[in-house]
Amino acid sequence: MEKHCLINNKTISYTDRGSGKVIVLIHGYLETKEVWNNFAQKLSENFRVIAPDIPGHGNSNVIAETHDMDLMAETINLLLQELNIETCTIVGHSLGGYVMLAFAQLFPEKLESFVLLHSTVYADTDEKRKNRLREIEFIKQGKLALIVNTNLPKTFANNNVKNFSAQIEEMKSHTKKHNPEGVCALLRGMMKRPDRQELIKTFDKPMLFIFGERDNYIPIEMGTKMANLSKKINVEWLQNSGHMGFIEEESNSHNIIEKFVFFDNQ
Repeated sequence: MEKHCLINNKTISYTDRGSGKVIVLIHGYLETKEVWNNFAQKLSENFRVIAPDIPGHGNSNVIAETHDMDLMAETINLLLQELNIETCTIVGHSLGGYVMLAFAQLFPEKLESFVLLHSTVYADTDEKRKNRLREIEFIKQGKLALIVNTNLPKTFANNNVKNFSAQIEEMKSHTKKHNPEGVCALLRGMMKRPDRQELIKTFDKPMLFIFGERDNYIPIEMGTKMANLSKKINVEWLQNSGHMGFIEEESNSHNIIEKFVFFDNQ
């Protein structure tokens, strides 16, 4: 069931399932908390699972002209305070991974561990920034739907698009809730996010990185490079997944994360 709370007079929408150790699921760009529905329901059999809409997406309000990653992390922290949650494991998918890394930088004492799910510790390249600026211009021209229809299928492995067409269409339907100004605010925030390699090298709690071998956004060589940043990183590769392993290989992804939280995170 969807819930809401006011943080600095802005509405934050989230779901809250189950009980026990807390896992926070932070979705990616153009997604909403609903992308986690099946995955969160399965995890909630053994954990308390919180899944917010990142401000600017879904039913959470826009809170600034630029939604930089620190501001998003601070908002997640305030939500946890509202829910009286002292520590948790955060699973950050894609953009959600950028928010999670900012959270780890700002509030390391509140993390028991984290999972970087189809995401990167690196700052945007110049080419990526140009692409984000181009998307902002398209959105200002009223073409958010074009961006959605172009980008969301690419998040799945090329050979999985047909098999997961229903899930892709459902994801597209949820994007109708997005405030275009909020999407632009998040694009600006992603453009200015810093490199987090040093954080990974010095972070002293358990880390799990999950990559898809068929990811259209994170090549295998990039994932391998990230995995070698620290000996504390647990690494898992999903052979039949692109950028959406928690949907493309739902059962496998669930088992990997559950094992990590139960056993590796001790």
